[in-house]
Amino acid sequence: MASKLVIVNSTPIISLSSVSHEFILQVLFQHIVIPKAVDIELRALEKPGSDFSDSDWVEVISVQNKDLVQFLEKDLDRGESEVIVLAKELKADVVIIDENIGYQIAAHFDLPVMRTLSILKTAKARGLIGEVSPILDKMIQKGRWYSDEVVEKFLNSIGE
Repeated sequence: MASKLVIVNSTPIISLSSVSHEFILQVLFQHIVIPKAVDIELRALEKPGSDFSDSDWVEVISVQNKDLVQFLEKDLDRGESEVIVLAKELKADVVIIDENIGYQIAAHFDLPVMRTLSILKTAKARGLIGEVSPILDKMIQKGRWYSDEVVEKFLNSIGE
């Protein structure tokens, strides 16, 4: 099976890296692409995930359509804007973006978009992790925010 072209925004990388589970992205997708703005954002944070692009399975690519990036920046930050533009330019198979507005705009562009919770659900289904709830609890302890309703609904949907 040919590997998929997967483009990831910073929040999923930070969320998974903060609990040492960024390996899930490598196991599920083998190769990850991030736009230059996401790499800059991650490196500036000096937090888990700041050295994400140093991995040999991560590639940093610059977007070409700067005008579309600028247009999207009316509603999104630079990283999210570049993720969407790069996904369109490279015809990505998967786009991983968590923020609601970014997710909705990516979906509006007919991009195949996922969120971090979907990644965890897939990892559990493939046997990469036994349970999602301890990982999700740790992500929340490390600063990731989800409403109680989202957490309860999600965990119920995967039988936890």
